[in-house]
Formats: sequence, structure tokens, C-alpha cells
Amino acid sequence: MATQQLESKWEGKSIANLKHPKAEQVWPLLEDFFNFHNWLPNIDTCHQINSNNKDEIIRYCASTAPPSSSDNGEAIIKWYHEKLLAVNKIERCLSYEVLDNNIGIRSYVSTLKVFSSDGADEGGCQIEWSFVADPIDGLTLELFSGYVDSSLQGMAANIEKALESSKLGDFVSSN
Repeated sequence: MATQQLESKWEGKSIANLKHPKAEQVWPLLEDFFNFHNWLPNIDTCHQINSNNKDEIIRYCASTAPPSSSDNGEAIIKWYHEKLLAVNKIERCLSYEVLDNNIGIRSYVSTLKVFSSDGADEGGCQIEWSFVADPIDGLTLELFSGYVDSSLQGMAANIEKALESSKLGDFVSSN
């Protein structure tokens, strides 16, 4: 008698260390659910879409993949709809799930958290990105975790640059 083995859920967590910005500066940037494209390097657009349920907050995110030789020279739009599950301003965390997409994700729930670094006098903070997902066809957990980690590191770098340039702008305008 053959038994069908269910694939287990993928779980992962990545952490990015930001040297100068404090958690209080970083959290408002991540708390804005429709601002993801400003920080995540591989997202071109992110905006709210209407839901049949007025209590749901759903965003559309998309990126354009350059054409490959098998795509007849046409770029491919990779898109997904994500639902905001929870925002906790006190703990600085936000959770969301992927509802629909064209990239093979069946189930995915993610949480972003912002923590103050130890030695808070000197600034700095950490962003943690954790996820639970069904396995994705054509990927391994290691490849997907690497993608999440490189996305988070890029996000952290973009946030640091934006906050640093705004400080420089504040400094220049105040002198």
C-alpha cells in the first residue's frame, strides 16, 4: 500500500543590519503597505486594489523580467496580490499573505519586523523578514531563502540610502 507523502512547509528568516538608522526611522517606511516598490529592488510597482470585502487591504505588486531567448523578445510581467494580515505599531511588525500570482506561489505568509539594535545609543537597527510557504515548483528552499535574503539586503541598503540622503538634505537646508 503506497502512502502519499505531503510536502512540508518551507520556513525561513533573514536579517539585515542597518548601521545608522534607528528603528523609529525605518518602521514608518515599512509600515506603509503600498510603499514596497520604493524599497524592494526588484519591484516596479505596488498599489492598493479594490477588494470585494471592505475589511481587506490588498495590494498589487509587479516586476518586469527582461526577455529571455525563449520569450520571443517580450518582457514578462510577474505579479501578485497580497493581503495585509496584521500591523503592530508597538512591536513594529507587519504580516501579509500572497493571495494570487502568476509566479507559482501556492501559499505564502510573510512577516517583517524592525528591531532596535543592541547599544541603541549609537543607532542602528535590524529588519527581520520571516516566511512560511508551500514549496514552489522549480525552486528549492535554499534558492528561495537566498532570494528573500538578497531582497532584504537590497531593501535595507535602499532604506539606508534614502534616510542618509534625507539627513543630508535636512543638514543642507538648516545651514
